[in-house]
Amino acid sequence: MDGASFTIGIEEEYLLLDPASGDLVGDQAVQEAIIDDVKSSLSEDIGMATPEFLKAQVEVGTSVCTSVQSVRDRLRALRLAVAEAADKRGLAPIAASTHPTAMWSRLQHTDKERYSMLANDLQEVARRLVICGMHVHVGIADNEHRIDLLGQIAYFLPHLLVLTTSSPFWQGRDTGLKSYRLAVFDELPRTGLPESFDSWSHYEKHITALVRAGAVEDGSKIWWDIRPHYKFPTLEMRIADICTRMEDGIAVAATYACLLSMLQRLRRKNQRWRNYSNMLIQENRWRAQRYGKDRGLIDFGINSEVPYPDLLEEIIDLVAEDADRLNCMDEVLHTRTILERGTSADNQVRIYREAKAAGKDETAAFKDVTDWLIAATVQDL
Repeated sequence: MDGASFTIGIEEEYLLLDPASGDLVGDQAVQEAIIDDVKSSLSEDIGMATPEFLKAQVEVGTSVCTSVQSVRDRLRALRLAVAEAADKRGLAPIAASTHPTAMWSRLQHTDKERYSMLANDLQEVARRLVICGMHVHVGIADNEHRIDLLGQIAYFLPHLLVLTTSSPFWQGRDTGLKSYRLAVFDELPRTGLPESFDSWSHYEKHITALVRAGAVEDGSKIWWDIRPHYKFPTLEMRIADICTRMEDGIAVAATYACLLSMLQRLRRKNQRWRNYSNMLIQENRWRAQRYGKDRGLIDFGINSEVPYPDLLEEIIDLVAEDADRLNCMDEVLHTRTILERGTSADNQVRIYREAKAAGKDETAAFKDVTDWLIAATVQDL
């Protein structure tokens, strides 16, 4: 993103369930078999599949891509490979940030050293992590640019969260939030909005302090909504719920990349986006988490709530030049479609309420939701 080159990659986490019952299936042998199938059917040039914290989870990650179209092709191949491997075992993946009815106390974490250490360190907080997300990496080669963009792009994180919400239910209850996943994730340490740093050395100094104190092994234990990746030269956006429909996730990834491009463009003109305090951005983060697209966010330039569709149009205008340069205008414009038909959270709540209005009991209503999630997860493939 610093010059002519552009790189992007996407990670997604899926839950594995029994389509007949809609319940999660936490079987590590099955998890490992699905991952092995994906590895054998796809080359590393496409991406990879790995275990996640729960035995009922699988994570995929694309390889480094040089266009939005390329990352779409690879993510499609990975989703399809997971779906086919799961289907061979009578299961199905869902791309949702929470399962509507799963009881976290009945699930087990994957028996790997990394996850065992995490569970031991975080205790009950870790055991509640029945959540999935989408992470988008955009390459920013220069360290100083990366840390400068970290502070500026944070303003737009709530706007991106609105487009991805997929976690309205928790343990068989309508939470009233569009992204309950964030409420669960925020119980972990070192989460939420990123800190503000004057320089890359300022950032490294803080990480080094935690490492030397024995609080963390490295920067991988910094779980902010956006972070400089501890290993790769990328700025990793982590606030997003996972989009149930793949094309929605691609649209959000493209918009995120274009926002970074826009900020870099300003930088080349010796301009920049105003840095706002975490207190103010947190207010919009909460509004996005609670209401999704149903309420506006606050425009802190005018200190007034603005309807989200108006804010989205402003973003589209802001990044039009960048979307053209990166050849992803169609993907950015797809964000309008997300608003028109609703996010996954919007549709899950609609389906649940329609089922209840039709006289179905709780079990049947939530089964309608999981049926929709199974179908929508592979709809764009």
